Amino acid sequence: MARDTGQTRAKILAAAGDLAREHGPGKLSLDAVAARAGVSKGGLLYHFASKSALMEGLVTDHLARLEAALRAGENTGRPDGVIAAYLAEFRRECAAKAGPPAGLLAALVEDPTILEPVRQQERAFLDLIRSNATDPDMATAAFLVVHGIRTMQLMNVSVLTQAEEAAVMGWIAARLEPPQD
Repeated sequence: MARDTGQTRAKILAAAGDLAREHGPGKLSLDAVAARAGVSKGGLLYHFASKSALMEGLVTDHLARLEAALRAGENTGRPDGVIAAYLAEFRRECAAKAGPPAGLLAALVEDPTILEPVRQQERAFLDLIRSNATDPDMATAAFLVVHGIRTMQLMNVSVLTQAEEAAVMGWIAARLEPPQD
């Protein structure tokens, strides 16, 4: 039963994220999310008691996936493994056409107080990235580049083409590669 509960929760979160990206966070409704996820509205409310709780769930889910990727990078024991994992996760999101974490914008529209826990988590990510970096300033710049691109995508004001984004990401990744002997 617990496995089904986790799968249903994941389906609901995926549906909410998709709808927020497709129609904008302000037009996200619980009825639409339930229909997209293939669950009843009661089933959705079992997992998320309100639209605000659903938005918090989207943000929490995104941050948990990102943290897992960073911890995996840290566990490699490789210098710059954390920032490399951060860049790889961002590239994975872009390749999957998942777009930016629309749940964050949706959550902020719904409840601006959710920003403080996100800020704290992002600071923890940056601290972890810097502690594992051979050049903490370069790692910080890479972190900020990802945030800049993600924010432009989220706000639908991207000024870079996909090729330009890929070139910048490649340039950063090349500078994080260990030197070849």
